[in-house]
Amino acid sequence: MNGFDWNAAGEALPLLLEGFRVTLLATVLGTLVAAVLGLAIAVAGRAPSRFVTVPVRAVMEFVRATPLLVQLVGAAAVFSSVEPLTIGIVVLGVHYATYTSEVYRAGIDGVPKGQWEAARALSLPARRTWQAVILPQAVRNVLPALGNYAISMFKETPFLAVITVQEMVFEARTYGADHFAYTEAFTLAGLVFLVASYPTSLLMRKLEKRLGH
Repeated sequence: MNGFDWNAAGEALPLLLEGFRVTLLATVLGTLVAAVLGLAIAVAGRAPSRFVTVPVRAVMEFVRATPLLVQLVGAAAVFSSVEPLTIGIVVLGVHYATYTSEVYRAGIDGVPKGQWEAARALSLPARRTWQAVILPQAVRNVLPALGNYAISMFKETPFLAVITVQEMVFEARTYGADHFAYTEAFTLAGLVFLVASYPTSLLMRKLEKRLGH
């Protein structure tokens, strides 16, 4: 490429790969938080008491109505003594949990009513019904959607740079500023994102088709 400094790209690559390690860590742990918390929210949303469902719904609406960037900055200001990466993982997880909860809700609603009736006919306790009958079917149906949210989270990890998490885009910006090589650094960062996310996206499509049959 005309004007592209390959030497600068070679120097930037190790730093970007170190940043990618942080990006991947934030994505994996954030996805785990979103998956577990989202499931808890979905189950809590079906509670018979409004003292449970109303606060849960209010928190969900608040999180969805505010930008992720604002949530990161606000959390970093309130919990200034906490490691920025930890804050980033928790905020990403909570933010996406409000969306995965809807995915779980759809999966739970998609379980045939006959399954619920059969569990009641067998006098299964509520906990056993959820663990052995409902959730295994619901989770299987929503795996592709959960995977797509994980990919979305991966692509939003650059927001963590605003709270000084040294993820890949943070490293690209730092190298570009130090060596006046923004083009090389950000081009490489974009390619790494593409190489990591595109195959995963294809895998999620294949999984969705497989589960749909």
